[in-house]
Amino acid sequence: MRKLSSSFDFGWLLIVALAFGHASADEGMWVYNQLPTKILKERYGFEPPAGWAEHLMRSSVRFNSGGSGSFVSSTGLVLTNHHVAADTLAKISTAEHNYYRDGFLAKTNADEVPAPDLELNQLVEIVDVTDRINKAVAAEPADKAQAARHAAIATIEKESTEQTKLRSDVVTLFQGGAYHLYRYKKYTDVRLAFAPEFSIAFFGGDADNFEFPRHDLDMALFRVYENGQPVKIEHFLKWSAKGAADGELIFVSGHPARTSRLLTVDALKFQRDIRFPALVNLLRRREILLQQFAADGEEFARRAKKDLFGVQNSRKRSVGQMQSLHDPRLFDSKRAAEVELRFGGSVGQVSNLPGRSGQVGNLPHDPWDRIAAANEHHAHLFKRHMLLETGAGFYSDLFGIARSLVRMAAEDEKPNEKRLAEYRDSGRESLKRKVFSPAPIYEDLERAKLTDSLALLLEELQHEPDVLQKALAGKGPVARAAELVNGTKLKDVDERKRIEAGGWKGIELSTDSMIVLARDIDERARLIRKEFETSVEESERQAYGEIAKLRFAKFGTSVYPDATFTLRLAFGTVKGIDDGDTKISAWTTMAEAFEHEASHGSQEPWKLPRSWHDRKAKLELATPLNFAGTADGVGGNSGSPVVNRAGEVVGLIFDSNIPALANEFRHSSDVGGRSISVHSAGMLEAMRKIYDAGKLADELGR
Repeated sequence: MRKLSSSFDFGWLLIVALAFGHASADEGMWVYNQLPTKILKERYGFEPPAGWAEHLMRSSVRFNSGGSGSFVSSTGLVLTNHHVAADTLAKISTAEHNYYRDGFLAKTNADEVPAPDLELNQLVEIVDVTDRINKAVAAEPADKAQAARHAAIATIEKESTEQTKLRSDVVTLFQGGAYHLYRYKKYTDVRLAFAPEFSIAFFGGDADNFEFPRHDLDMALFRVYENGQPVKIEHFLKWSAKGAADGELIFVSGHPARTSRLLTVDALKFQRDIRFPALVNLLRRREILLQQFAADGEEFARRAKKDLFGVQNSRKRSVGQMQSLHDPRLFDSKRAAEVELRFGGSVGQVSNLPGRSGQVGNLPHDPWDRIAAANEHHAHLFKRHMLLETGAGFYSDLFGIARSLVRMAAEDEKPNEKRLAEYRDSGRESLKRKVFSPAPIYEDLERAKLTDSLALLLEELQHEPDVLQKALAGKGPVARAAELVNGTKLKDVDERKRIEAGGWKGIELSTDSMIVLARDIDERARLIRKEFETSVEESERQAYGEIAKLRFAKFGTSVYPDATFTLRLAFGTVKGIDDGDTKISAWTTMAEAFEHEASHGSQEPWKLPRSWHDRKAKLELATPLNFAGTADGVGGNSGSPVVNRAGEVVGLIFDSNIPALANEFRHSSDVGGRSISVHSAGMLEAMRKIYDAGKLADELGR
């Protein structure tokens, strides 16, 4: 294994120009071992000093529940968003203490509340293992390439975990063009220290979501412990009380979840025509279900709130992404890039496009044709894969636990290198933390969710009568959901541990309703997964690997890969919006939050918490609250620190505007796409003067 050295050239500019017609100075979610140092120097006059990048990398953390954060004190304080903390807030809330709605403040360390199953990952090293994996695959015939690759990855992860005692994940980059080993220090004793009310963290609700201007205090603070004491942190971020100025260079260190910028035209068509319509319909269905459940009363609303918020956020984001796929400019630019790379000419110079089969360069088969064929097969599999393997047909926490137990037992019967990826030894501790989480499960919500998803299964899988018989057992969705929820003991963590200890024999003998269901449908779900991995995923990986070789040969290797929920660095400037018709300042203030409330008649969701009105007279109302910037990013960046050249926190990413939803497929700042952050001064002002959290505020950056 060899560590990657930091390098950069302007080859990436050519790729971006080919892909989108022109290059944006602020484009890119860069891996930490290949940072764009030359462009930062030439465009912004900034040369990161020695240790700057490593310090920022080690100050950043990833939440296993989804999202990003950063260490902001030597005493283990971690800054993130309220909506990243929502999973924990919902799990520690009760009917008597609704911390998700009302907020939380620990006056002392002893008052900090443990998160039931939260794990934070701190990246400490990246190692290039591409050659090792490619050699393992090259030694096998094409039909055994997938198994060889999986075995090589499993072996590398296990070796690394045993040698370093660090979480070790092999990450696929460039859709198969490179493989990097990421090593993380894990923190599992994580406790909530502070969160404001939901109504200010999500002020403006769904209507203002993905819009700018915004007026939100979407923040939360956790503290990490080791051996029962607050951890002593060497790498943490200093705090800027004044924040960044308009036009100032800023950096975002976070974990963008997914981008699809390197997809072919045919792959984008699959996203546009198959994946996103199905996803949006599923989310709309769940949104209606959860709204109806919440309408039955305050306690029902509390139980459904976290799920409903997540579904609404995903629905609005997915609709925006789907709309961006209907922009002909995206396909025109992608087609031009594809023609240039594939055939070495422009669209006007090359005939029979798209779909010219045969040899491309030195490749024996056209990888673009292979990807097109794989996407045709994926379209055939998509709904069955979504419903049975990814679990959309069994929308239930209890079913998810049952499936994990069933598969854990089955996979433990195999050598580590032959297991499904999520059941390898390297991830076993993290998996068990989720499966044995003491977080509450509400049977009434489980019944409602499972009823609706079983109805969806019945609607979509009429051609799979055997699956429907096993899933529904001859009953309607309402009766079957009740039977399944009432017949399981998996709410009891000790029962889960007892089943896990029994291994596969215990699974075979179990009469628990959810275990039986997960066991009965597992064979069919696995067959679909295998077909997907073999005929779609592996075919695409090999084809994209060949395309990556063409890119590397033409432009060099200094190109940023698509996002993979691994740590990346983005940069940009603090910048408002001026599209000729509308001019929007880069900033909003606390005063404007009150004005925004008044302009909407102080009605939900534009109703500030009582705490804000009670302390309004104490506030410096001109204090900045939110700001916009051009740094590149997507979902998963939520909770990322925004820092200045000195590495000081000037903000906290919590959202983007609607044009930036196109970031999954192209960088959007040139069309008004903006990241949106809570301002560092606004966080301090609120903590000190509204929430009596001065002690915590004093710790920030120290």
